Amino acid sequence: VQLQASGGGLVQAGGSLSLSCTASGYTFSQYSMGWFRQPPGKEREFVAQVSWTGNFKQYTDSVKGRFTISRDNAKNSVYLQMSNLKPEDTAVYYCARAVNPYVYGGDSAGGYDAWGQGTLVTVSS
Repeated sequence: VQLQASGGGLVQAGGSLSLSCTASGYTFSQYSMGWFRQPPGKEREFVAQVSWTGNFKQYTDSVKGRFTISRDNAKNSVYLQMSNLKPEDTAVYYCARAVNPYVYGGDSAGGYDAWGQGTLVTVSS
């Protein structure tokens, strides 16, 4: 199982950024996917998850209305579109695969067993 995240960078507050994560080594369409982030000096935290079909999506409160998670099963990819970015969104962002097929990963890191390498998002004020 491999997850490759990309798309991070430096953006000004109020700007937008789109992250991508491409998966390989398993049947992507069977697993829900999540995005987590780890701000500097803090614990890793849940950002969003999407079900294996893409029909169910969940967000942490702080990103609701600003971030959108989506997936394209034909491209084995999951995305995180981020808009109206704030300095507190600065973090390393990780994509992750749920532990079991056809089960939501949830909002805890324990619900995921494969992680991308992380991509840094820096939001300047």
